[in-house]
Amino acid sequence: MKKKKEKRTGSTIALNKKARFEYHLDERFEAGISLLGWEVKALRQGRISFDECYILLKDGEAFLFGCQIQPLVSASTHVDTDPTRTRRLLLHRSEITRLIGAVERKGHTAVPTAMYWSKGKVKVEIALARGKATHDKRATTKDREWNIDKQRVMKHYNR
Repeated sequence: MKKKKEKRTGSTIALNKKARFEYHLDERFEAGISLLGWEVKALRQGRISFDECYILLKDGEAFLFGCQIQPLVSASTHVDTDPTRTRRLLLHRSEITRLIGAVERKGHTAVPTAMYWSKGKVKVEIALARGKATHDKRATTKDREWNIDKQRVMKHYNR
């Protein structure tokens, strides 16, 4: 009997929830990413750690650092794999100059927030972000907890 393949619903590969908590996210960009074949296969299996990665803008190019894609045992026997290699992000020149200007002059940070499939290609969502102060983080947590409690009360009330 053949085993059915599990299909993942939705096109999201990974989310960076830590970035949404740590930063105020302003402007968002969609970037392609330069991957090897074994990396694409591993992404289809969901073997990625996306929390600790960051973006470096250097020499008019954007790179993704710290993103760990663990290789599959069967797909990468003949290839020398590096799970934490630096991956090049594919952006238009005008988008790169806007990112560089915001990072250097305005004090923003370029943060990867999500990785997803778009028309069979892997895309990375980049956001220009400003760091949150501690009291802002506490307010975010307080609002989130209040929304959970509110939903719980409304669910009980609507029975």
